[in-house]
Amino acid sequence: MIGAIIILGALGLLYGLGLAVASKKFHVEIDPKIEAITEALPSANCGACGYPGCAAYAEAIVMHNEELNKCAPGGAAVVKEIAAIMGKEAVAADKKVAVIKCQSGGKNNTIFRYEYQGVTTCKAAILINNGPNLCSWGCLGYNDCASACKFDAISIDENGMRIIDKEKCTGCVACAKACPRNLIEIVSAKKRVHILCSSHDKGAESRKVCGNKTACIGCSMCVKKCPKAAIEMKDNLAVLNYDLCIMCGICADVCPTGAIFDPLKEIRAKKRAEAKLKAEAAAKAAEEK
Repeated sequence: MIGAIIILGALGLLYGLGLAVASKKFHVEIDPKIEAITEALPSANCGACGYPGCAAYAEAIVMHNEELNKCAPGGAAVVKEIAAIMGKEAVAADKKVAVIKCQSGGKNNTIFRYEYQGVTTCKAAILINNGPNLCSWGCLGYNDCASACKFDAISIDENGMRIIDKEKCTGCVACAKACPRNLIEIVSAKKRVHILCSSHDKGAESRKVCGNKTACIGCSMCVKKCPKAAIEMKDNLAVLNYDLCIMCGICADVCPTGAIFDPLKEIRAKKRAEAKLKAEAAAKAAEEK
């Protein structure tokens, strides 16, 4: 018994010495800049930078001269801190936000084919006959996007619709990755006009299956009226090229279903009406003279 204990002790000591020698021989020095940048990053590990985690992004910055402004959650403050560590100029990235390209998915504006009683996630629901909602392109409504958001940027209103808080949204793409129907796009926060539909059904079918009748019906009115050719039809769906779009809002004005969102639509309409009244008044005054 004593002999066995001595042998085990000797083996343990031998292995311990071997590990100690190996740790010194194969030790890899970590650049202190990597550790400093990792500490500066928000530890969100969201993947928005294109790397699996904050530590990997920090290593890419130091070892491979990666851009300093790819951390969406960190924003300008983190870019400034990383730039100071690297001794470079801080250039903030264009803020990105998520846009949900569907206006259905709520309790009162979705037409259901059947009552779904399974696991309440979008990924689970879509496995049962492609989901319970009649529109096979629309929001399933089980909030996988909100659950994936680490910044509390997606809220649910009284109708069950998902609302993006642009101030909280960091454009980290977590919600976009979570949506099984790919309804969420990450775009520049400077862009205000959006086509909020993802249906490729033909017009009559889109009208039939969309609960709030705001689906794109492929009429091409927006394509014809866009002054910059920023919209094209792709398989019955109007698709906006944000790089070409000048946010004039003409497409939203001519869209017959309200599939195109422009927050300034009412203001522009009011200004046009006022301008028309002024022109009519001026014309009438000229006639009276």
